[in-house]
Amino acid sequence: MKRRMLFFIFAALASACAGTAPAADQRAIPGDSVYQFDAALSDQSGTEFHLGERRGRPLLVAMFYTSCRYVCPLIIDSVKGVEHALSETERDHLGFLLISLDPARDDTAALKSVFDKRRLDAARWTLARTSESNVRTLAALLGVRYRALADGEFNHTSALVLLDSEGRRIARSEALGATPDAEFLASVRKALESPAK
Repeated sequence: MKRRMLFFIFAALASACAGTAPAADQRAIPGDSVYQFDAALSDQSGTEFHLGERRGRPLLVAMFYTSCRYVCPLIIDSVKGVEHALSETERDHLGFLLISLDPARDDTAALKSVFDKRRLDAARWTLARTSESNVRTLAALLGVRYRALADGEFNHTSALVLLDSEGRRIARSEALGATPDAEFLASVRKALESPAK
């Protein structure tokens, strides 16, 4: 009888523990979240990750390609401008994700080369590539328009897009340069103050 009672107690405890996964993992992703499209990407180290794994803290996203000589370096400068305008604590709670528009040429080595050359912090920054079909979908979700040109270059929207901790688009800036757009920076700070919902 005692054994049977212990079995039921153990079973009840095991069942209760199984239901104590982190709340963020159990909540449904909002319908207007970019993370509804849980694309698989790989970073500058060749590590694969899913877009939905970025859930939990605000994320600044932009699209670029490594062989771009003019606008894309400015996009990186613009993201760095936001990063440098924040306090150390604020920086620690914001992620930066740059996704390549040119997966055919932007392999892991190309991403790593730019990552190292620009001295980006791996704790916050990710340069990523994904399939061409995923690029098209992500560009549409982020409101980025692009077109491949005959010479291998791309015409594309140069935008910084801020996602909240649930992956919802909450701010956007097309102002480029090391000095961030004041309104966009204010939105970043506000997102960092807001708890995840």
